Amino acid sequence: MAKVRITVMRKAFYPDLSSLYERPEAEACPMEEGMIFIYEGSGIPKGFCENAWETLRPYVEALYQGKRKLYGNWMKDEASALLCCNDGFRPVSFLLEAIEG
Repeated sequence: MAKVRITVMRKAFYPDLSSLYERPEAEACPMEEGMIFIYEGSGIPKGFCENAWETLRPYVEALYQGKRKLYGNWMKDEASALLCCNDGFRPVSFLLEAIEG
């Protein structure tokens, strides 16, 4: 089985939504652009955001198990996916890539 590399590609922030709906004491996301995590088949990668993991886990596991073209032909590399976490205030985009282990 291949490993899966998870790269933080981009962070966004929507201050208008945050000011309307977010509690001021809410913690900001610890993910930074360029961070890389490797999934090797068991559990959340060390240091990875738990909330993001809950969103990405099914896709990471599918790539790990050899599934390709997770969304048809929209990715140039069929062994990859570009997804984001479920944070509506500070969404983070992640590139998932099956890599040889």
